[in-house]
Amino acid sequence: MGFNHQKWVISGGATLVLVSALIYFFNGGAQPPVSEGRSALGPKVSGQTLQLTDAQMALVKVVPATLHTFLAQREAMGVIAFDDDQTVQVYPPYPGKILRRFKEVGDFVKKGETLYTLDSPDLIQAESTVIAAAGVRELTTRVLERAKRLIALKGLAEKDYQQAISDQQTAEGNYNAARNALHLFGKSAHEIDRIEATHEVDAILDVPSPLDGRVTVVAMSAAAGTYVQPGTAPAPYAISDLSKVWMLANVSETDIPLLESGESVIVRVMAFPQRTFQAKIDKVGTVVDPNTHRLQVRCVVPDPRHELHPGMMATFTIRTGADMQSVGLPDGGVVREGDGSYSAWVAEGQHRFRRRSVILGVRQENLMQILEGIQPGENVATDGAIFLSNAFAVDASTGE
Repeated sequence: MGFNHQKWVISGGATLVLVSALIYFFNGGAQPPVSEGRSALGPKVSGQTLQLTDAQMALVKVVPATLHTFLAQREAMGVIAFDDDQTVQVYPPYPGKILRRFKEVGDFVKKGETLYTLDSPDLIQAESTVIAAAGVRELTTRVLERAKRLIALKGLAEKDYQQAISDQQTAEGNYNAARNALHLFGKSAHEIDRIEATHEVDAILDVPSPLDGRVTVVAMSAAAGTYVQPGTAPAPYAISDLSKVWMLANVSETDIPLLESGESVIVRVMAFPQRTFQAKIDKVGTVVDPNTHRLQVRCVVPDPRHELHPGMMATFTIRTGADMQSVGLPDGGVVREGDGSYSAWVAEGQHRFRRRSVILGVRQENLMQILEGIQPGENVATDGAIFLSNAFAVDASTGE
């Protein structure tokens, strides 16, 4: 985030060639006599001014400096990522062998829709337990009913009657526990009733999607015939709700004070250069990378049309205050000097230019914000500033 000043760097070899060419150009192909006491560019008015010929002026464009609106904002690069809070690894609830898978990567699924089926020995055991518990429950219920009739006729000892009650209650509890265990396998009450009635077990376990979303990963372990277990990576499936995604941006530590959770930001991706996506900062990291001096910021981006794909490069823009009215110069009007400072060339009369140090702000739409050094209305070289700086260097190198 922040403004990265554009660098105008000329290699040493290229500079020598350019200086030689400029000397040749300024002198019409011939060296002037030393006794003339003037540089190849003509006389210098002062230490920071330069006088050009008519031919040299053709290489420079001069226009009045004007005010432009510069947005008070910061930018940072980042990447689109899955919302981990809405991403689920779908493990089987019990061990078993995969019989069939129904979804592939990229498929949309609804909550409860079957992802794959499992041949589960544990399911067979649970269904058998329900069948057995239902039989014992039925038997103890009949015994208790008989005991009630006998105790009313004084034909049964009190302890035998109490034992019948205890046996029936135990059987009832075991039966309910067995049914609840089958519910954990995903069996409905209707399916459990059918198993009780028919005494037939079904070894196929359906593993459903726990949420509405999109299949993001199908692991190799989801192949038919593979034995899988709960919690053993990799999960056969991963499902993510892509109606919201994350944008993870790396922010310069100098901009950290400008960020707060809940602030609105604008996200752009290269796939849709003319569009913007509204987002909010969800979390500001706590640790700055010691190598890059950047902090990770997480934004939540609503994406109901599923246009943003994890892995996309993205930019993040946040407003930081009121807009500013400042002089703006094109890139060609600003030169970076060897000491790291910046300068521009202001026209003073006919064919004469003065080099002036400037302080830059942000870069916006190919314009450099000038915070100090140029006033509105001053005539400035907007094209050819580098030529003027090189010409000045040639004049200084030849001496007067």
